[in-house]
Amino acid sequence: FFPLYWMVTGAVKSPVELAQPVPTFIPQSWHPETFSDAWHKLDIGHFLLNTTYYAIGGWLIQILVDVAAAYALSKLRPVLGGVVLGGMLASLMLPAAALLVPSYLTVADVPIIGVNLLNTPWALWLPGAANAFNIYVLKRFFDQIPDDLLDAASIDGAGRFRMLWNVVLPLSRPVLAVISIFAIIGSWKDFLWPLMVLQDPQAQTFNVALSRLAFTGYVTQNEMFAGLAIASVPMVIIFMIFQRSILNGLSAGALKG
Repeated sequence: FFPLYWMVTGAVKSPVELAQPVPTFIPQSWHPETFSDAWHKLDIGHFLLNTTYYAIGGWLIQILVDVAAAYALSKLRPVLGGVVLGGMLASLMLPAAALLVPSYLTVADVPIIGVNLLNTPWALWLPGAANAFNIYVLKRFFDQIPDDLLDAASIDGAGRFRMLWNVVLPLSRPVLAVISIFAIIGSWKDFLWPLMVLQDPQAQTFNVALSRLAFTGYVTQNEMFAGLAIASVPMVIIFMIFQRSILNGLSAGALKG
């Protein structure tokens, strides 16, 4: 909690107090108006809307792609499905920094169709659509759903998609909640990738915009702390509300009996 405390108290300190060589753990003077100044000066509302839009879009695409892939690998059992799953898991062994340049070149000139996705939401959404960790977690959960349920649905005339929609997904709400929370928080706090692909100032996420403004000297240090504190509030609230779902989803299916 100390970084959060330092961020909030730094926001209410004066710029002079923040610049002192000996830090003060309790503000000597309180300036709560810094939050209002940062909101208007940094145009926080605009950039928070951008970040929310990117986070919700990324979550939706991840859910669609990852659920489809996990369902296919778990219940449809395609040829070479094990090889595909192994390749996905092997990608988790690669450091994220090693994928930045290939990913950037891909979105800058998409193979075959030759489209430039820079400064568009698709540059954020598509590279993270097939998340290997999410697919693995979903597949493990789907594996524990009895095939008898799907066989009964098939006898009643349900197709593959209807079995997914009416049988598998309702039983998978705990793990879907976990995947959803991780996807939204990951998109919200991402910095390096949006910095590379969103070069238009008006299209940037809050983290990128604040970093850009901080280097220009346009904002003071306490205003930067205030902006960071405001941006962290939605994710803190989401985590506090859904922390029970996170724990239940991660432990779902872990024990039998």
